Amino acid sequence: MAGFTLALVVALVIAIGRLSKNRLLSGFLGITIELVRGTPLLVQLFYIYFVIPILLNGLLSIFGFQANIKPEAATCGIIGFALNYGCYMSEVIRSAILAIDPGQREAGLALGFSERKVLFHFIIPPALRNSIPVFGNYLVMLIKDTSLLAMISVQELLLRTKTYASQTFLTVEAYTILALVYLLLSIPLSQLSKIVERRLKRSR
Repeated sequence: MAGFTLALVVALVIAIGRLSKNRLLSGFLGITIELVRGTPLLVQLFYIYFVIPILLNGLLSIFGFQANIKPEAATCGIIGFALNYGCYMSEVIRSAILAIDPGQREAGLALGFSERKVLFHFIIPPALRNSIPVFGNYLVMLIKDTSLLAMISVQELLLRTKTYASQTFLTVEAYTILALVYLLLSIPLSQLSKIVERRLKRSR
């Protein structure tokens, strides 16, 4: 949940940055999104966990500092999920913002609100509300992708199951229970997402 919550924050920041009038910022964020979408999540996790600490230690040694940066695997996982899912969800939020009736912005400005207040009071709240069903799908995807964290030694479900299966030789039972656990986590969230989507449609 920490990764998903952070991803929502990253997504909102990127979406607002992409819609800004600053072409340099918008272009930089656009390139970042393409880089993230063009590489597998597993590669990004490896890069954050293995490569970036090496680069940082090397950079600090050039300036005469002897550092031994070695981040926790779980922290790298949260950062990786936040960056990856944040980039994907930023496009959802950006599209939702662009879909808001321009009349709402004009009405807010006519009432004397600043551009920033109009954005945060009249544009972003309905855009986020309209994005909730899509966010639900991303949450389910993220839960299933947590199995990738086993590749950077995070003690999550898959790695624990693998250890248990290797110790007990109950391979079929262990991985079947693991699949059921993922189903028990994913199906209620998927159904909840559908319920929220239906209620939002009725409220419009």
